[in-house]
Amino acid sequence: MLYHFLTPLSDVFGPFRVFNFITFRAAGAAATAMLLGFLVGPPIIRRLRAGKIGQVIRADGPTSHHSKRGTPTMGGLIILLCTIVPTLLWARLDNRYVIVAMVATLWMGAIGFLDDYLKIVQGKSRGLVGRYKLIGQVSFGLLLGWYLAVAPVAPGLLPTATTLPFFKWVLVVLPVPVYLAFVAFVITGTSNAVNLTDGLDGLAVGLTVIAAGAFAIFAYVIGRSTTSDYLNIFYLAGAGELTIFCTALAGAALGFLWYNAHPAQVFMGDTGSLAIGGAFGTVSILLKSEFLLLLIGGVFAAETVSVIIQTTVFKWRKARHGLAYAQEHRVFRMAPLHHHFEKEGWAESKIVVRFFIIGILCAVLALATLKVR
Repeated sequence: MLYHFLTPLSDVFGPFRVFNFITFRAAGAAATAMLLGFLVGPPIIRRLRAGKIGQVIRADGPTSHHSKRGTPTMGGLIILLCTIVPTLLWARLDNRYVIVAMVATLWMGAIGFLDDYLKIVQGKSRGLVGRYKLIGQVSFGLLLGWYLAVAPVAPGLLPTATTLPFFKWVLVVLPVPVYLAFVAFVITGTSNAVNLTDGLDGLAVGLTVIAAGAFAIFAYVIGRSTTSDYLNIFYLAGAGELTIFCTALAGAALGFLWYNAHPAQVFMGDTGSLAIGGAFGTVSILLKSEFLLLLIGGVFAAETVSVIIQTTVFKWRKARHGLAYAQEHRVFRMAPLHHHFEKEGWAESKIVVRFFIIGILCAVLALATLKVR
């Protein structure tokens, strides 16, 4: 919005030319998002607390979590507000990359909000029925895949193609039906991965800062013809505007971390975790870098894999040896992975910091793929 209002005035007031630079607007979006989080965070938390919108704790979860019962949740509203508003202020609103990313974030956030509302406000312990949540995620993935296939946002690049990390100019072209299923899988898997990771104070939102920062760099590099040519990677005209969306998300996550750090004053709930996951999945799809999710979001992926392994092995052992044997011989003491380390006696803050370190290493490895090809 600021770009459209102030850039035409640069002939009258020269300093307004800075709004032509993505780096300036990206920094402005990050700062605005973080400051907005500091501004709106306290009143939203007070409103949630007054409405008795408190976290429900699993009875079979770690005993240390029982003290968190009643902590305000649905704080993902803060993240949504502090991501969308700065993006609207600082990004070019005629850019389809940005519009699609915002729609995805709001769509997935709405699914999460409905789940939280039914679970906490309406008192339905299951929240939104799992199959309905899955329908909402998959339907958006199919719609997004169809839209990108029939109206490509990347001119000159096959709409149903993707790329592989560490390989230069290698495009994997998928048939349209396969591409639709692939996009739906990425959206659903990523949103659920962030949701599974959101189990310790500050864990998911801190990893969001790291991943959003990494995606911002990729968007900037891929969206500039000079840098993409220098690094011998593909160029997507207009993709650089996603840098502003990603830095806004990083700033919003930092602002939320102020209140979500241990001991948390508020939890993001599914409202935040599904929105963040949907944003990451969509950005990776728009940048034709879906497989980079496994590197940038390495911790998110590990948390998801731990649940899949735990569930699959438990069901197999139960069918083969009986319930008692399956319960006694689990792969992890508890899944997702962060709960396993809690059961091992690690302090919550230690797990969070160490997972942050692993998240940074994963982001660095992903950035290395820009040169190692």
